[in-house]
Amino acid sequence: MTAVLVLLAIIAILVFWGVGVYNRIVALRNYFKNAFSQIDVQLKRRYDLIPNLVETAKAYMAHERETLEAVIGARNQAVDANKKAAGDPADAVAFRQMVAADGVLSTSLGKFFALSEAYPDLKANQTMMQLSEELTSTENRIAFARQGYNDSVMSYNTVIEQFPGSLIANSCGFKTAELLESTETPEERKAIKVTF
Repeated sequence: MTAVLVLLAIIAILVFWGVGVYNRIVALRNYFKNAFSQIDVQLKRRYDLIPNLVETAKAYMAHERETLEAVIGARNQAVDANKKAAGDPADAVAFRQMVAADGVLSTSLGKFFALSEAYPDLKANQTMMQLSEELTSTENRIAFARQGYNDSVMSYNTVIEQFPGSLIANSCGFKTAELLESTETPEERKAIKVTF
């Protein structure tokens, strides 16, 4: 009788332990999904600012139509990729596509701002200055939200990769989450040169 009670106590302890580990993994997964939603909010703000920025610049940069269209095209691709990733932040393929599209958008915006430096009237335009300031502020918020996301992903991945959490994670189908890393090549990180 005592042996049965000891065995039942051990089984109960293991069940409670397993439930505790499972709940911790679920909580950490929800934290990183919430952190992704914070990035998503800032990215949507960024995407909303870009058309206004381009529209303001059109009058001044009429012969830079290709650059303006590239920015809008990159923005549209980034919006589509972001929608797919926001649907399931744990989907590694959609997440990588979003990061790549965001990299293309950042490169296009960098070229846009480099070209806009050559237009003093555009730089002095009050609307352009306000939009540029808002975009800069949004970029800072995105960077901060990405840091929070990466911290959440690191905590989640650590728990599901370490023993004993890996036992529960593997048996319940939890997968590691992707960190937000730069997709820029060393060539893309170089300063943009503008010549006329």
